[in-house]
Amino acid sequence: MNEWRDGLARDDDRNRYGRGSGSAQPEGARAMRQVRREPAPAHGEPPLPPGMSPRRQAVPPQPGHDGGYGGGRYDDGYNTGQVYGGGRGGGGGYDDGYRPRPNWGRRIKATVLTLVVVLLVATVGTYFWADSKMRKEVDLSKVIDRPEEGDGTNYLIVGSDSREGMSAQQKKDLHTGSAEGKRTDSMMILHTGSNGPTLISLPRDSNVTIPQFRGSESGKMQPAMGANKLNAAYSIDGPQLLVRTVEYNTGLHIDHYAEIGFAGFANIVDAIGGVDMKLDKGFKDKWSGADFKAGEQTLNGQQALAYVRTRHAFAGSDLDRTKNQQKFLSTLAHQVASPGTLLNPFELYPAMGAGLDTLIVDKDMGPYSLAKMFFALKDVTSKGGDGKSMNMPVSGSVGGNLAWDMPKVKQLVNELKNDDPVTVSADQ
Repeated sequence: MNEWRDGLARDDDRNRYGRGSGSAQPEGARAMRQVRREPAPAHGEPPLPPGMSPRRQAVPPQPGHDGGYGGGRYDDGYNTGQVYGGGRGGGGGYDDGYRPRPNWGRRIKATVLTLVVVLLVATVGTYFWADSKMRKEVDLSKVIDRPEEGDGTNYLIVGSDSREGMSAQQKKDLHTGSAEGKRTDSMMILHTGSNGPTLISLPRDSNVTIPQFRGSESGKMQPAMGANKLNAAYSIDGPQLLVRTVEYNTGLHIDHYAEIGFAGFANIVDAIGGVDMKLDKGFKDKWSGADFKAGEQTLNGQQALAYVRTRHAFAGSDLDRTKNQQKFLSTLAHQVASPGTLLNPFELYPAMGAGLDTLIVDKDMGPYSLAKMFFALKDVTSKGGDGKSMNMPVSGSVGGNLAWDMPKVKQLVNELKNDDPVTVSADQ
């Protein structure tokens, strides 16, 4: 009689397993049942649910992935083989309905970081795009006998009558004529410093001395040409001689040069949808095509060009004309530099593209310097600002040209060099 329970191997069987069988038949695989003894519930404890292991109940609460305790996500490696529902997804895995709360702080940080990266990439891309569009054609290092640099920054801003790239119809519409070459139609010195910007118009009919200079093309020294109109310097040898002449007659060091032609000027105005102006009085000028009524109005590119070029409609001729140019340029800069334009790429990029295509600057001028110049122009006549606009002081005329009031000019230049508040006035 076999006293061993079924399924349990005898000692001799265990010792023989794996060493062959005493019979002629091959030895078969033996399945060994695992016997698990679960502790009985303690006295007074309620019975466990079917399939629930006391081992699972006895496991103390473990920290979850969110740092807390409990939550049903803990897996002790013991599988009873029973499936508890499918959860919301209807799957076959264990799911007690736990869902982690969204980490809003992390999401907000990720969103802000993404926006900063996008903005940084867009800014860097815009900078290099703008830098590639600028025509850096003026080499100020070739200007000879330059005055010492002072405090602050001085820009020479020039509006030329260049008709470069204009069609015959555009010349007709803008009343520019078809003259060959190009001349300076307006000239201004913009000083920026700790006391706010100062914009000084240089009448193109100013009586100045054209000094000895080095030719921009030949590189050879050219003799002085004596008394002449200021705009003659540009006609003779371009921007470099104009800078040389302004520095020689004022003693003020010019740090940057910026020039824009007729077409570029009109295109910028049209790109931003026109410039809002309030005219104190109406006027007409058949030469420039101006025909304005008094009051508030929006000037398109053609009208804006006629407005800044008009000189025959005013008794003061060039002096009244320069005042209009200052007023319009400051208004244009204020409108372009407004949040509505800067934050709207559909207005900003067309305006930048229209201006940069025809803008001629010095070789050291970059987008950052250009932006500083533009924002300074905006602040020249802004309400509550400390900017100032004026004409170069004059004291009469010489041979039909405007003679500068040299004592006032000297005082003005000294104040600009030292970046002091400008006290000189030039009311005519």
